[in-house]
Amino acid sequence: MFSSFSWMDALTTSPIVLVLVICSVVTLGAALERIYYYTKRRGNPDASFRKAVIRVREGRLREAERMLEDTTHPVGPVGLEVLRGANKLAETFEERLHITLSAQKLLLERNLNVLGTMAAVAPLIGLFGTVWGIMRAFSDMAQTGSAAPSVVAAGVAEALVTTAAGLVVAVPALMLYNHLSRRMNVMLTVAENMGRSLRTVIVEENARKETEKPAQRQAAGGTHSRTVDDVLEPEPAVTR
Repeated sequence: MFSSFSWMDALTTSPIVLVLVICSVVTLGAALERIYYYTKRRGNPDASFRKAVIRVREGRLREAERMLEDTTHPVGPVGLEVLRGANKLAETFEERLHITLSAQKLLLERNLNVLGTMAAVAPLIGLFGTVWGIMRAFSDMAQTGSAAPSVVAAGVAEALVTTAAGLVVAVPALMLYNHLSRRMNVMLTVAENMGRSLRTVIVEENARKETEKPAQRQAAGGTHSRTVDDVLEPEPAVTR
């Protein structure tokens, strides 16, 4: 296939093919960087959440904070912010939670726009190369005064190659962009849900402790009253 077509000649004579090669290199670099980053931040959010809940219920908040600091999944920074601001007002807590989630989103979506741009632009560049190749074919026909296949073959081949190259760059870029975008949304949703669940656990534990304190004080006070009554109880009258 394309036995008479020289790829090196296409690279040196057609600027469109050279642009598509540059686009493919940029797409490959962005894809590898994002795949490595997402793999590094995958973590185990379920196990981290369970360990944090256990430490919160046991009252070991410092250990829960240290454990969440070592969690690479976004649930780590979100849960850490929840631990530090769970006792604040609801409006303040919501604002800090949204800020933390936005910061994590910025980290996760970095360089995703490169993949999205390549997926949208590469087919258009290939289409431009198609128009360029057809124009070249007609130019060769005009110069030679012949429409023989050997005359127009180079221009038509260039037109088809640029279209194919544009699709080769665009299709994987689009697939990776959609996959990583969905993965980002899932990670942020999991982090938000677990953060809110962790705050619910903290609020419940604080309410339980506040409920136990009056009961303990009442028990201690009741014991003291009975002791005082026993001391002050008058002695029974002696019957003569």
